[in-house]
Amino acid sequence: MTGARRTVVAIIGGGFTGAVVAANLARNAASDGAAIVVFEPRGRLGAGLAYDTVNPAHRTNVPAARMSLVPDDPDDFLNWLSARGEPRGDPEARAADGHLYVRRAVFGRYVGEFVAPFVRSGKVVHRRERIARVERHGTRWRLRSDGGTELLADIVVIATTHPAPCAPKSVAQALDGHPRFVADTTVGGSLACLRPDDHVLVLGNGLTAADVIASLRRADHRGSIVALSRRGLRSRGHAAKAQEPFGDFVGSPARTALELLRRVRLAVRQAAAAGLSWHAVFDALRGQGGQIWRALPVAERRRLVQRLRPFWDAHRFRVAPQIDGAIRQAIETGQLRILGAEIEGVERYGQVVAVDIRHRQTRVRERLLFDACLVTTGPAHTGILSSQDWLADLASKGWLRADSVGLGLACDETSRAIGASGVAERSLIVAGPLARGTFGELMGLPQVNDHAIFIADEIAEMLARPERGASRRRAASSVRQRPITALAGVARP
Repeated sequence: MTGARRTVVAIIGGGFTGAVVAANLARNAASDGAAIVVFEPRGRLGAGLAYDTVNPAHRTNVPAARMSLVPDDPDDFLNWLSARGEPRGDPEARAADGHLYVRRAVFGRYVGEFVAPFVRSGKVVHRRERIARVERHGTRWRLRSDGGTELLADIVVIATTHPAPCAPKSVAQALDGHPRFVADTTVGGSLACLRPDDHVLVLGNGLTAADVIASLRRADHRGSIVALSRRGLRSRGHAAKAQEPFGDFVGSPARTALELLRRVRLAVRQAAAAGLSWHAVFDALRGQGGQIWRALPVAERRRLVQRLRPFWDAHRFRVAPQIDGAIRQAIETGQLRILGAEIEGVERYGQVVAVDIRHRQTRVRERLLFDACLVTTGPAHTGILSSQDWLADLASKGWLRADSVGLGLACDETSRAIGASGVAERSLIVAGPLARGTFGELMGLPQVNDHAIFIADEIAEMLARPERGASRRRAASSVRQRPITALAGVARP
């Protein structure tokens, strides 16, 4: 219709998730005539917290052969690397098994170039500003940025980053103001305060801890390192050889966390008898993750997160062989201790930090002395609503609430946000890992990519058939969505 108002889609956050949603929506013919506006303060889209790094120790944890953004062209990233002569100046990129594990900054460039043509053409508008406020305005949303921009949007996509880590209260209080207390190691340059011979305490044993330890090794750090977590489970490496996924967990899905645990343990034993490692079982769990998650009642999902998540994270989110090798070398040389223990007390004597711990297995107490403390405990998921003022404001108005298992924001199975009323709002969409409470497996890059494509398709359908979309989602909580891993037609690693 001549003179019709343009539909405006606002995407808050232009990291990996926001950039991929924007690019796939712009590629869809249904978006012609719509305005797609991404609010991202960084200079380019697609980098975000994960890939906006110049640290050469930071590598992708997935082989390059599995990181295509185009489901119909699994070699897209490999072809992109070849066309640009990458990886340049990185002789360690190819692991012993032949797979490429490139530096994360390289993958960030790939994502940026994926969305860049749409920015240049004007189909996607990149606002280098942070959102300060989002409020309902009739049937639309009024967005205000810290740069003074005001925008009325018909659809808002929340693709913001994780909350920052949260140090244990006793540690944060005791070390407030300490020159080598780093509360968030994901901030660029945060390790610059360390001295080569410092005795370092790393709180956490996940992927971020692995990055930190590899970074210290690369910088020729000589001091001792203790990586401390309650269970002492460090992120594992990849299998020595390629294996097909092993195990069926959805034919007759488990209805309790305990039943699922028993099935996994049985599958691991069966895999070993067949000459396969545990990796094959967890690859099957990953591929079937969405269906497994949806089969569990909410109470069992919560139990799974509270009791078994550390074990899942340690086996599911594997480090690149180069990172795994650096950690193994640090352990073998005695530089690194990985401990499972509880912190019972923290005291500060000048710049020396005394930490009293109780070992998990032996219950023996030990006092350890450090010069530095680094927090790598991962995002404080339960603090998502208080992490940014505009999120807190939307929650106070009843448009958002935390999900029931403590992983992010509540949404239905079409990723529409669910607020205090329990009703999904069709024009407010949760994209990426913040939707994990509903979708389960939404941290690995291929799964996040599939979810972003799904979100773009949902929005495109709304643009093409707005009235049909509205009626179809009035009872959004009853809508069932196909598993994320099936969005591209096949399950991908």
